[in-house]
Amino acid sequence: MDIINIGIIFLTIVLVMKLKKPLYVCISAGIIITVLLYKIPIDTFFELAKNGLLGRATINMVLAFYTITFLQRMLEKRDRLMLAERSISNLFNNRRINAMFVPFVIGLLPSPGAVLIAAPMVVNATEGYLDTEEQTFVTSYFRHISEAFLPTYAHIILAMQLSGMKMSSFVIGMLPMVVVLFLAGYIVYVRKIPKETGLPPSKDKKADAKNVIRSMWSIVLTVVVILAFDIPIHYATIGVIVLNFIVDKFSFMEIKPMFITAFETRIILNTIIIMIFKEVLLHTGVVETLPSYFANLPISIELIYGLIFLIGTIIAGSQAIIAVGIPLAFATVPNAGITLLIFLMSMSYIAMQISPTHICLAIVTEHFKVSFDSLVKKTLPVMGIFMLFLFIYVFILNGIF
Repeated sequence: MDIINIGIIFLTIVLVMKLKKPLYVCISAGIIITVLLYKIPIDTFFELAKNGLLGRATINMVLAFYTITFLQRMLEKRDRLMLAERSISNLFNNRRINAMFVPFVIGLLPSPGAVLIAAPMVVNATEGYLDTEEQTFVTSYFRHISEAFLPTYAHIILAMQLSGMKMSSFVIGMLPMVVVLFLAGYIVYVRKIPKETGLPPSKDKKADAKNVIRSMWSIVLTVVVILAFDIPIHYATIGVIVLNFIVDKFSFMEIKPMFITAFETRIILNTIIIMIFKEVLLHTGVVETLPSYFANLPISIELIYGLIFLIGTIIAGSQAIIAVGIPLAFATVPNAGITLLIFLMSMSYIAMQISPTHICLAIVTEHFKVSFDSLVKKTLPVMGIFMLFLFIYVFILNGIF
């Protein structure tokens, strides 16, 4: 019955998602079905909801999202991303680097609209050498590489909290696969582009290099502090915000509106509902009983969860599948560790690059006036290469750990 109940809960979430409802509504539907199926008393549910709302993990995540968004508002106010874009172009004077690294740098901040900032630079670098569909792919693909591993993204933070893994272990463990992402995109598309821009070289490369550092130091410092000291994300980000306030000479009147605009209601509400769902799911006891159901299957449990994450992310998005799947996977798989997390998050990343629930893909296809199907067709060969290397990498990691 537990397997049937889990199937019903998951199907409920997916069906509500198909109605194009927000994630917090979909997960709330899952909570209601779980409470009904397992006949959880109302007073018990309220106690679980309180634990999910006020738990340390929930508070840490909400503070992380808020402080990262606040830093993003500061960078937007000073047009730092635009300065980084121009400076990288001047510094290297290389079409291939412009096409690859400008979208990547812009993608360091978790904003769906960032893909539109990268689009003009990609068009300038690739015009006459890539068709519109390929330009769409290059813009979207390299902008999203940072989403595979950086702790500035909501789904990464959520996965760390639910799995109990260290952020530094995950980021370091993902670096070889990040290299694969760059190489795969380069080999399939970017190498078609000539290096030369036809423009004169920069007259002041030193100034351009300073501008790149000036534009990106706050993001890089935030990530370095998180990884080096293994501290909660909001502590690192608050420190960088204060430093950035001084370095960029913000006035209080400039900062004041950001205290409100940095509060992304939907993201924070999603987080709270997901954590309540986790508490309710754990209370049912189904998480502890699942290993016995999977023990005698003809394929490995890890592969089963990999397929669940791949298909589930395409249908429901990464946050939904992480919220449902990570607690189950880490309770079910014997000796689950960082290798399993790398595998599952990579499978979810692959799915997000072809998922209709990924808002950035809708934005970029609309901008370039191409169909969603055409973007998927351009994406599949590169994701195929990535998946092949992922299986090899996981095999190696399993041998080591």
